[in-house]
Amino acid sequence: MADIASPRPRMPDLLVWAALAVPAVLYLVRASGMAAEDLEDLLLPSGELSARLLIVALAITPLAMLLPNNRFIRWLRRQRRAIGLAAFGYGVLHLVFYLIAMGTLDAVLTELGATGIWTGWVALALLVPLALTSNNAAMRMLGRNWKRVQRLAYPAALLTLAHWLTIHDGFIVALAHFAPLVILELIRILRRRTPVAATA
Repeated sequence: MADIASPRPRMPDLLVWAALAVPAVLYLVRASGMAAEDLEDLLLPSGELSARLLIVALAITPLAMLLPNNRFIRWLRRQRRAIGLAAFGYGVLHLVFYLIAMGTLDAVLTELGATGIWTGWVALALLVPLALTSNNAAMRMLGRNWKRVQRLAYPAALLTLAHWLTIHDGFIVALAHFAPLVILELIRILRRRTPVAATA
């Protein structure tokens, strides 16, 4: 989720963090006036926002490879840490709304075996170590292993897609969201392999 070590956040970076927090504030304000069972209305928007932010965070690397001199992509790369943490944060908020809406532990456990449910739990669990290590101290401590931890974002994305496909009716919408990321990753893989093939 994070990128290379960065200096102390500047004002424009702080504005990015503030902008990413705005939907959360709106969700919480809306939730404060709702009955517990009505919080299901916030599950879809909070979950979709988490997925969208995760897609953006993962798409930044292949975009930077394809457009290395693009100023906007370079700026976006500097914000990858914030975007990735926001994806995790909205995933947690999505879970909180779900737990409150379910009401009881028994109700939660009853649904746990459903594909649309356990995929969401596992996807969020995979994002936990990414969030915990998205800081400069963790990067220095883990060294080369830091990137291995961050690669957990890819299975988390696949599980997020599975969760979206099986829990909601928006099959086409889910595929439309993830298709650009898949295409970008395929291009990145092909570009990495092309020089090897050319010298073989």
